[in-house]
Amino acid sequence: TFKDYKGKLKRAPGETERLKLPPWLKVDIPKGSHFSRLKGTLRGKKLHTVCEEARCPNIGTCWNGGPDHVATATIMVLGDTCTRACRFCSVKTARHPPLPDPDEPENTAEAIAEWGLDYVVITSVDRDDLPDGGSSHFAETVRKIKQKKSSILVECLTGDFAGDLKSVAEVACSGLDVYAHNIETVPDLQMYVRDRRANFDQSLKVLQHAKEVNPNVLTKTSLMLGFGETDDQVAKTMEAVRDAGIDCFTLGQYMQPTKRHLKVVEYVTPEKFMHWEDYGNKLGFLYTASGPLVRSSYKAGEFFVENYLKKRRQEVEAPSQ
Repeated sequence: TFKDYKGKLKRAPGETERLKLPPWLKVDIPKGSHFSRLKGTLRGKKLHTVCEEARCPNIGTCWNGGPDHVATATIMVLGDTCTRACRFCSVKTARHPPLPDPDEPENTAEAIAEWGLDYVVITSVDRDDLPDGGSSHFAETVRKIKQKKSSILVECLTGDFAGDLKSVAEVACSGLDVYAHNIETVPDLQMYVRDRRANFDQSLKVLQHAKEVNPNVLTKTSLMLGFGETDDQVAKTMEAVRDAGIDCFTLGQYMQPTKRHLKVVEYVTPEKFMHWEDYGNKLGFLYTASGPLVRSSYKAGEFFVENYLKKRRQEVEAPSQ
């Protein structure tokens, strides 16, 4: 258990040696019939997932599903090359990536229909090179998915569209169920961790505008821990997000994807993650997920099915006053 772990969990200021990965962050190699089938379909339709591109540790768990959560996949649209270079992210970058594949929305919808997923997350690279940031492509993908299977739950995890609220509105009104956009880190570390074109206030405005134009949509954001943030900074960040009216909040451990990326300053214990989950619940988030391996899309269907659909069903079944 983490209480028995004797290894070092935090680097001192100026220390350059990488921390060893603690046992609670080690996961099994992904396998399983559902996992293999999803991967085969992806390659056949030339689709990308952030699960693979960002080297997510939960890929096997999410793709296979389980008794406590529906099978979930996170499809990455608008290509596999980002116009930004955040210092935590392993997705490849370029100033002028290839134009988006016009068949991608239809191919994505077909793949999802074949898989029989209950819940899908659509995310993308940032496309600052496109006039609308790729919002029309995003929206078309959602519409195609809903046309194939209207009952499927769709979450869109978008970039900030460089603050263009028209682009935000286009995605928010496309028929999705959840609008997600990640703040990534506390305000004081934004310039250090994220691309210089991103910032905390702009990210909050994206989420607030999504709710303004579509009050029925759930909003969601995520925070990574391990960059050297303090407990006070985390608490104040969570308070600011809740004050902005965001519905759902997730916290997870930052894990250095390659030697070229930011080193981990601290491996946060599972106990501390439990503390932040309790704090999020006290602040009044509809749902708070907090754990070392939690990611913004981690088992996304789990909370949605348990918390949102049941609540909505009760409201529909309740006798009119």
